Amino acid sequence: MNRILLFFLIAVFSIFLGSQITEGFLLVPYWKTLSKTDFYEYHSKFGPIISEFYTVLTIIAVLIPLSISVYCLFKKSHALKYSVISSFFAFLIIIIFYAYFKNTNQKFHENAFNTSQLKLVLETWGDWHWVKVVLEILSLFFLILSFNILSNKKRPDDKSLI
Repeated sequence: MNRILLFFLIAVFSIFLGSQITEGFLLVPYWKTLSKTDFYEYHSKFGPIISEFYTVLTIIAVLIPLSISVYCLFKKSHALKYSVISSFFAFLIIIIFYAYFKNTNQKFHENAFNTSQLKLVLETWGDWHWVKVVLEILSLFFLILSFNILSNKKRPDDKSLI
């Protein structure tokens, strides 16, 4: 597989991961400092933009290990096991989104939490966010392992690649 393409795909996934880390270190702590009124005002103004940005980036990022798994399957590459593991972690990110974030973000949109609930929900939101970041790091790690095998020019049956 073309090394430039592999580098580009790693860069895209890394941008996704970096944006998630930025959200965890900058946005979430900022949200926690806001009053209930200020938070809902902020969310009303920026929530849809943030959601749209992360939706597109997440879909693209999750499709990378999935498409590499399909490629490895087609090519019968030893990288398949690593790309499947990467895809597994990427799918867990999607599962967590639908299991927790989708409903909670909708409740933010509806201004559904009182002051004490909002404080607790933002703490929980932040904790789940870091769980996603760990899964993204694991997904990227296994994606890089699969790309290392794919970009290596040695014979495919060479066990030193694995």
